[in-house]
This record gives sequence, structure tokens and C-alpha cells, in this order.
Amino acid sequence: MAILSEYEEDQKPTKPSSSMPFNVDFDPSNPLGFIETVIDFVARESDLFRSDSVVRDVNALVRTMREKVVTEDRERKRKEKAEANGNAEKRPKEEAAPASALALVTEEKKDAAAAAEHEKTAEGKRAPNKGNGLDMDKYSWGQSLQEVTINIPVPPGTKSRFITCEIKKNHLNVGLKGQPPIIDGELFQSVKVEDCFWSLEDQKSISVLLTKQNQMDWWKSLVKGDPEIDTQKVEPETSKLSDLDSETRSTVEKMMVGS
Repeated sequence: MAILSEYEEDQKPTKPSSSMPFNVDFDPSNPLGFIETVIDFVARESDLFRSDSVVRDVNALVRTMREKVVTEDRERKRKEKAEANGNAEKRPKEEAAPASALALVTEEKKDAAAAAEHEKTAEGKRAPNKGNGLDMDKYSWGQSLQEVTINIPVPPGTKSRFITCEIKKNHLNVGLKGQPPIIDGELFQSVKVEDCFWSLEDQKSISVLLTKQNQMDWWKSLVKGDPEIDTQKVEPETSKLSDLDSETRSTVEKMMVGS
């Protein structure tokens, strides 16, 4: 399990093998192209990447930066949603005890789950939420073909040291110390543990990101035994679907119809 942490890079400076100048403009719309150019230049002009330890450090740095980007993007979307909602959701005037606050957010989730109960399909499966997942009593989850995201409300002011989160290849356990687990079960499909992580958002919700092992299937539920969604009603982002090559896109569309 990977946990958000600050990454400090400590590398010894290397001398280029030639005096060829490095001159490239950074294009914000194509950051990967810039990184590839930098790495290609360093590989040509030095022996830096002949060291296994350096390669490991670079891979670790890329992974850390990826987690940072995902977290920042999630925070940006959360703030945009909060601004759109305006003052629709008001905080309690007095801060209740942790157990009472947890009961409050749980009650709100129950209302959402009750509404979703009326949207079941003929086979007893539920229509997915806007994130292509499902809103449960104590948490909500969504997904893309590559990842699963989970949001778990906790009492305001919760510290990270009070959180327990164990991510295994086929099992997930999340909760607060001294209390029954909020999520504890076998995952619908296996995940890449090294590419999964969790974070505490604004001391009031736990955010978990799971990277799917099989990135060609939609999950019907987060954990086995939970209510399932109708994957035929999943609505992937148009931009992401169009980015796939024609053969892969055709496979995905057939899978959605026949699942």
C-alpha cells in the first residue's frame, strides 16, 4: 500500500559527456513530451541511467508525482463542486462528538441509498451514480476502466493517526481505530497494491484510490456481496473513450452491451 508522503530527491550531480546545450520549451498541454525529451537528453549525454539505483529513484519519483497530481485533481473537483452547490449544505452550528458526527453523515448516506433503491433494474441491479459506482450507507465509490475511487465521510477533525487502512490484492479494510471497520471485504476484482493509496481530505473524509489489475472490465460492486450496479448503464467519459484505438474502443463498447 502506498501512502501519500513527501518525496525528497537526493542525487549527486552528474557531468554531461558532451557540451551539447539543452534547449526545449515546456508545453503545458503536453507534459509527458517534455519529460520524455529531458530523459532522452540525459540518457544520451550522461551515464546516469546506467545505475539501477537511479532508475529506481526516477520510477519512485514518477509514482510520487502521479499520486500528487491525482490528489490535487480530486481536491480541485471537490472545490468546484462545493462552489457550485453554494450554501446548499450547511454545517452544524455546534460541533458534536465524533460518534454523533459519524451518525449524521451516515444518515445522509442512507437517504441517498434509499433514493438509489428505487432505481433498480429488472435484474435487481442498481443504476450507477455519476461516478459509475454506487452510493452506499457509509461510503460512496466510483470508477473508470483503470481506477476505483472511494470516499468515506468521517467525523470533522479526524486525524490521520486514527485511521486504519489496509489494501491487499483482493481485500480492503478501512475504518477508525477502536470502531468496527467501515469497509471490510473481498474486492470485486484484484488491484495493483503498489499503485493504490489513501489520504485524509480536510479532516472530514477518507479518499482511497485503487488501481485495477484488469483495466478492461467495469466493476459491478466495490466488495463482493454488496449491491451490484447495472454496467450497461455505465457512462464513461467521452474524451477518455475516444482516446482509445478503434479496436480497444470496439471491445469496450461490446463489453458494456453484453455485460
